Amino acid sequence: MTHSAFLAVDAPVGAWWLAGVAVTCLLLGTLLGFRIRDILDRRQKNALEKELEARIQAVEAQATSIRAKAEAEAKSEFLKRRQEFDTETQTARSELRNEERRLAKREDLIDQKAETLAAKERSIETAEKAVNEREKALVAKDRQLNDLIAQQKNQLIKVANMSVEEARAMLLEEVEKDIQREAAQIVQRELERAEETVEEKSREIIATAIQRYAAGHTSERTVSTVDIASDDMKGRVIGREGRNIRAFEKATGVDVIVDDTPGVVVVSGFDPIRREVARQSLEKLILDGRIHPSRIEEVVAETQTEVNRRVVDLGKQALLDANVRGVHAKLTQLLGRLHFRTSYGQNVLTHSIEVAYLAQMIAGELGLNGSIARRCGLLHDIGKAVDHEVEGGHPAIGAELCKRYGEKEPVIEAAEGHHGDVEVKYIYTPIVAAADAISASRPGARRETLERYIQRLEKLEEIAGAFEGVKQAFAIQAGREVRVMVDAENIDDRLSGKIAHDIAKRIEEEMQYPGEIRVTLIRELRYVEYAR
Repeated sequence: MTHSAFLAVDAPVGAWWLAGVAVTCLLLGTLLGFRIRDILDRRQKNALEKELEARIQAVEAQATSIRAKAEAEAKSEFLKRRQEFDTETQTARSELRNEERRLAKREDLIDQKAETLAAKERSIETAEKAVNEREKALVAKDRQLNDLIAQQKNQLIKVANMSVEEARAMLLEEVEKDIQREAAQIVQRELERAEETVEEKSREIIATAIQRYAAGHTSERTVSTVDIASDDMKGRVIGREGRNIRAFEKATGVDVIVDDTPGVVVVSGFDPIRREVARQSLEKLILDGRIHPSRIEEVVAETQTEVNRRVVDLGKQALLDANVRGVHAKLTQLLGRLHFRTSYGQNVLTHSIEVAYLAQMIAGELGLNGSIARRCGLLHDIGKAVDHEVEGGHPAIGAELCKRYGEKEPVIEAAEGHHGDVEVKYIYTPIVAAADAISASRPGARRETLERYIQRLEKLEEIAGAFEGVKQAFAIQAGREVRVMVDAENIDDRLSGKIAHDIAKRIEEEMQYPGEIRVTLIRELRYVEYAR
């Protein structure tokens, strides 16, 4: 069989075979497609899962970050709130402690007042008992006198040829004499007891007033100093041929001292207001640097206005401090001038306020009007504000000013009579005098002048050196101590103590001084030998 014949015979078979191959390929392709799709789906699924897992992790990380941030903010807020709470708690505790201290002080004051009231009640009860006993004694004496009169009357009727009227007259005369004698004795005893009580009560009132008030003081001065940066400025202050300093002295009414003292110019004047104006004006001129006559007059006028305004403010402040109202504007200004006035180193305005308080306390202890006493004390030295301008003493000047500006009679009399110059009509005058003496004489209130200070030191040394056996005496510690050297060979230890006691007693008797003076007596044996 030929090849073509073979092909012709096998053609149907080849077609089927090819069809089978094609189907097989199609099936395989379909399976392969499904397999590939399955693989792709798995990969996509894995990618999606990984992406989802990554997103979940990112969300978890973000949630963790948010939670950490929230926790940090919450912790910060907690710490802040805790700190605020601690601060508020500490403040509340501090306020509570302050309140406790204030209450403790108030309790102490209440206890003191209660003790004082109890003491007064005990003294009143004692006085009442004494009065009751005295009344009982008087009743008993009256009964005895009646019995004695009856007995004498019967005896006289029996033994004397007198009528009843004559006997009665004689008995009454004798009884009257007896009663007068006993009354005189009772009055004398009561006067002595009253003097003791008055002295003790006055000491208590004065001591209480001194303890309840104390104030600072300044030194007396009639000059003021102004600092200057360089000596060249001194020449500018003096000016060409002295024209600046002459213009300044003419405008201010003070003396300007420019000497060799480095960095200082001295302003001297008796009137404290003018001196203060001059001091402030000179400081302004030095600070400004423009110093010539017209500028000097301008600055002095400006400073004068400022000082006048300050004087009024000081007067108003003094009225507020002393709690005094309704004072005339002129008296208020004069009160302010007292701030620049001193007496024995004591600032007169401070002294006046102090006297006002002391007078009020004394008046309160005596059951008087404290407001009137305070007003009298504040204005008692008002005359010192113008005593260098008006002729006469400050009491008379102060009384005239108070009368001129509408003050009442007690205030006028206190200003005029607080040194005992007039007859006293109002009780407030001696109260102000006592308060004035307390303020002026208590330790540290006033400063002695140099001359009196030296005289006191010399007197101390003179008194100590006058005793037998004293070799040397030295006043030291500004007169607060006397150191005495005695002859050790002639004065023994027992006699040394007696000499120190006698010196102290003589100082107390012959001298007046604030505080106390210590007497130190030194007895020393010293032997010196040389080894050669």
